[in-house]
Formats: sequence, C-alpha cells, structure tokens
Amino acid sequence: MQRLKVRTTKKRQVVDITEQVQSAIRAEGEGVCHLLIQHTTAALTTADLDPGTDLDMLDAFAEMIPKLRYRHPHDPEH
Repeated sequence: MQRLKVRTTKKRQVVDITEQVQSAIRAEGEGVCHLLIQHTTAALTTADLDPGTDLDMLDAFAEMIPKLRYRHPHDPEH
C-alpha cells in the first residue's frame, strides 16, 4: 500500500496530485487504486484543470458555503 502526503501552503488551495497517484500506481504494478482523505476540511475530486479551473472551483465553493461566525475557537491543527 502506498501513502501520499500532500502539504498545502494556503488557506484555500487546489492541488493536482495526478503525477503522485500515477507514480504510486506504477510502483505497485497492478491492482486497484483507492484514494482516501482523512481530514475534515479536504476534498478529492476528478476535474480537468485547465488554467483558471482551480480558482473557479474555489470561487464556487466560497459562493455556495456561507461564512459563519463560529463560537468555538479555531485551531489550525484540526
């Protein structure tokens, strides 16, 4: 089993992991590939990342999801 670790540098960011996934599949040779994200504020999608698509996706999420004023303290480690 392969494990990919992806680090981000921004609060909102789209990261293309295609090459890492393809490399992991090549290393295994054959079988089934399952991708899982173990974080509450991350998502996995398949998308054609033409220039600007990443920003379009982030803008769409910002429009769909209201900004809430949470009562509990924010902990960036979550």
